[in-house]
Amino acid sequence: MSQTKREQVISHIRYLREELRAMHIGINEDGLFPEPGELKGMMAQLEALLELIERNTKIQSNSEAA
Repeated sequence: MSQTKREQVISHIRYLREELRAMHIGINEDGLFPEPGELKGMMAQLEALLELIERNTKIQSNSEAA
């Protein structure tokens, strides 16, 4: 994975972790659950990140096999 892609992934993971931490605190302290749309957005972001990582892993595996 190129350095800029790696930095983008790391930045995105940090953002998602902060968002999940805020949701967790909200649930524990206030008993408030996040809106369904907010959860769907987080899931979509995680899916996109997973696809990016899996696609990159496949590309690296193919280039190593050659």
